[in-house]
Amino acid sequence: MDKNTVAFLKMLRWSEGTLTSPYTKCDGYDVVVSGINSPHIFTDFSQHPNIRVIFRPGAVPKSSGISTAAGGYQILYRYWLSYKALLSLPDFSPASQDAIAVRMISERGAAGDVSSGKLASAISKCSNIWASLPGNNYGQGGKKIDALTQKFISFGGSLAD
Repeated sequence: MDKNTVAFLKMLRWSEGTLTSPYTKCDGYDVVVSGINSPHIFTDFSQHPNIRVIFRPGAVPKSSGISTAAGGYQILYRYWLSYKALLSLPDFSPASQDAIAVRMISERGAAGDVSSGKLASAISKCSNIWASLPGNNYGQGGKKIDALTQKFISFGGSLAD
């Protein structure tokens, strides 16, 4: 992976809150979405943990109140099943989670933007995947582009001229 892709992935984990979770023992790759019954982390990377976490009523607008999001990129179980087969992934390890995130970025047509440092464009193209990015309608807020840019650079990324 090129340095901008590595920086973008780390920026995503920061944005999703997994990288900075007080519970993580694995750079965010072990974090379960937070909710009423969340165990916070998982330790078995052989499969997606598929833990159905329940949210407080009204805590997550436009949501069913239940999520299976897990890992560094908060991948839902139903997507894990598809990507596991598509990419022939052996497990839900950090490498497999990175492979899924890279594939999702590519599917949105943002891989070239990421590699070339066109950060705002890449974020815009990926905003419908990750609720922590600005420009989506998930109703969960989202980080500001300035903060994302600062993190991307601090994680070794370079912006396009």
